[in-house]
Amino acid sequence: MKSEKLKDLVMQALDDVKARDVLSLDVRELTSVTDFMIIASGTSNQHVKSLAANVVQEAKKHKQRPIGTEGENAGEWVLVDFGDVVVHVMLPDTRRFYDLEKLWSNPSARIRQEDAN
Repeated sequence: MKSEKLKDLVMQALDDVKARDVLSLDVRELTSVTDFMIIASGTSNQHVKSLAANVVQEAKKHKQRPIGTEGENAGEWVLVDFGDVVVHVMLPDTRRFYDLEKLWSNPSARIRQEDAN
């Protein structure tokens, strides 16, 4: 499945279970690690877990299995990695603290990251 279709599938899966503040970032020009980074918020630890679980379930229906998932036990931040699409589902406070939107959209942050490699 092309990365754009997988991104759309993930966005719909998040919408189906009422994710908040869903954002899709096209990071193809910033990194070779992934094409799209999707960031969403849940209202509680259980909601965060449910959002991530629904993403995995809907993807599997389309024969897309994640490479890995992390954080599903605590539910503060769950990462679902499909390779071309990486999904971050977080509690609002965690999302504000890590501010991935700024990190992946700020050119000076991109330069600092590249210098670290």
